[in-house]
Amino acid sequence: MAVEKHAMASGAAANGAAMAAVLGAGIGSFAMGAFVLASEAGIYAAPSLYGPAGGLSGRSTFAVLVWLVAWAVLHARWRGRELATGRVFGATLVLIAAAAVALFPPVWELLA
Repeated sequence: MAVEKHAMASGAAANGAAMAAVLGAGIGSFAMGAFVLASEAGIYAAPSLYGPAGGLSGRSTFAVLVWLVAWAVLHARWRGRELATGRVFGATLVLIAAAAVALFPPVWELLA
């Protein structure tokens, strides 16, 4: 995705771990939007992990798990590397925007 260089060779400080956290947050946000949209479309019924919260507890828990896995995988691949921050931030903004659209109730009405 991003142009990678080993930080040691270029003399620059490694930013891969930070970029992994940024993109991981975007992936987690997108996962939450996807779970909510799938639930509202009737494709996916999230389990109720905490009774008073209903399916929201299942959707949010699964989104957090997706975020943690994405962050861990990206961190393992990108630590010690220098990445192009613009591309990572751009991808993260696109994922967060898609999540915001999916979490917007009028969008759910389009599915009915």
